[in-house]
Amino acid sequence: MKYIPRKIDSELLKWKEENDHKPLLIRGARQVGKTKTIREFGKTFENFIEVNFEESPSVRSLFEGDLSPAGICENLSAIYRTAIIPGKTLLFFDEIQSCQNAIASLRYFYEKMPGLHLISAGSLLEFALSEIPTFGVGRIRSLFLYPLGFSEFLIGMGEENLLGILEKASSEAPLPDAVHQKLLGLVRKFMLVGGMPQAAAEYIESGDINKCQALLTDLTVAFRTDFAKYKKRFNVSLLQEVFQSVIAQAGGKFVYSAGSANANHSQIKTALSLLITAGLVIPVTHTAANGLPLGAEANPKRQKMLLLDTGLFQRAMGLDLSEFLTTTDFEVINKGNLAEQFVGLELIKTASCYEPPELFYWHREAKSSNAEVDFVIRAGGKIVPVEVKSGGKGSMKSLHIFMKEKKCERGIRFSAENFSRYGAVETIPLYAVESIRKIS
Repeated sequence: MKYIPRKIDSELLKWKEENDHKPLLIRGARQVGKTKTIREFGKTFENFIEVNFEESPSVRSLFEGDLSPAGICENLSAIYRTAIIPGKTLLFFDEIQSCQNAIASLRYFYEKMPGLHLISAGSLLEFALSEIPTFGVGRIRSLFLYPLGFSEFLIGMGEENLLGILEKASSEAPLPDAVHQKLLGLVRKFMLVGGMPQAAAEYIESGDINKCQALLTDLTVAFRTDFAKYKKRFNVSLLQEVFQSVIAQAGGKFVYSAGSANANHSQIKTALSLLITAGLVIPVTHTAANGLPLGAEANPKRQKMLLLDTGLFQRAMGLDLSEFLTTTDFEVINKGNLAEQFVGLELIKTASCYEPPELFYWHREAKSSNAEVDFVIRAGGKIVPVEVKSGGKGSMKSLHIFMKEKKCERGIRFSAENFSRYGAVETIPLYAVESIRKIS
């Protein structure tokens, strides 16, 4: 299948041109496109060597004892019959979690071979990193990769012109209705297909939703199979149970007592932590939101959970595809909180790829004034509340409560409506989550 261009491509090209480039560690969940992205980037070099520590376990012996970069490169050059020349060669360590000594060697490459372009990646890499005492602080740069975002999907579909029109739209210059409806149709399809590169590429090439559903099923099975690798001697069936509970509790605060019928709080907490470490589940943490940074007043005991990808989520939810594709009813579009999941994931993909994902929400529990805002973000150096809703001005009670209490100048509502404004609240269509980067 053809390569779908990624936003991270431009960051890799910038890194290539830097005089002082640290070894890169591409981090992200399984099957989000790490290997394919690096291979595509490798085409911009004169030489490219891919070392897969799972497929070629014998190579691990090169990293025993002396971790001298010069010696390692000499041996790798002989094994792969390719010259390793700083500035002309991209050296790629794949599945590096299978060789902890190779992870440890990265810092020495920066110190002793700073001219060499070295990238590493791996499945379930976060588990290996958590077991390493020191991790070359200041000598290694991490880039976080997620499933495709909607704009990347549009580029893959050949809709660059449509994307260009969208980037110029605002509440002062809404889109023509025909363009708006076309984008709504495309974002609905994207929610079903999701951003896992294999499923997205299948839809882009064949246009067959059913083939995508089969691929998503395969991916779900593969993720579940991986549960056994998360932690030795941990109860795999409990991981399965908590994973299902995350899906069932989507859109609301995760209740630990509902996570499993046969496990205690501590066991459920460990299982959930493992799913988060693997990147399969992304937490949205409650914040009091009285000031920046939002994490300063975060409460990790109160969290909502997102699944890594909307395609995987809708597959697990058993959504009626025909109803979803033909409706304009937001309640159907947001069935199982699918739209809220989509917006949360798009917010992550719009953020910096150099930082781990962080999402926050706000909830006030009071007898006469219960209120919840789906997301709270930092935009233009200020706190901005975000809701994912379907109705008009009257349905934004929680948003207005938050804005009044926190003295916020603006709020954002994502919905199926065109660009518009209700006083201090800006309405942005679901397909334009990325437009928040223009807020100043």
